[in-house]
Amino acid sequence: MEREVERSTYVLQEDDSIGAVQIADDVVAMITSLAATEVEGVSAMAGNITNELMSKVGVKSLTKGVKVDIFENSVTVDLAVMVEYGYNIPAISQKVQQKVKTAIENMTGLTVTDVNIRIAGVNMQK
Repeated sequence: MEREVERSTYVLQEDDSIGAVQIADDVVAMITSLAATEVEGVSAMAGNITNELMSKVGVKSLTKGVKVDIFENSVTVDLAVMVEYGYNIPAISQKVQQKVKTAIENMTGLTVTDVNIRIAGVNMQK
C-alpha cells in the first residue's frame, strides 16, 4: 500500500493503528552508492556537472551519480561509476547490479526492476 506523500518521500508501510513508515529517494540513492563502491574495481561514483560544482563549494553528496525512480513498489536505479584500470568492465557491472539490487531490496522491502550502469571513466592512477 504505497503512495506518494511528497515528491521524493514514499510510504513503505501504513497502518492506522501504529503509524506510517516513509522513505526518501535520497536514502535509496545512498544505499545504491554505498553498495556500488563496495564492489572491487569500482573506484568512485561519477557525478554530473552540477554535483561537481556543488562539491567544490563545500556541499558533498554521497548520492552523486545516482538517480532513483520509485513508482508504486518498484525501484529503477541509474548510476554512473568510475572503474579501476585493468578490471573487466562487464563483470564489474554485473557485480554492481546484483549488489545494488540485493542491498535495496533487503534494506527497504522495495522491488528493484532495473539497475542501469553508465561507465563514466577509467581511473588510471595506481
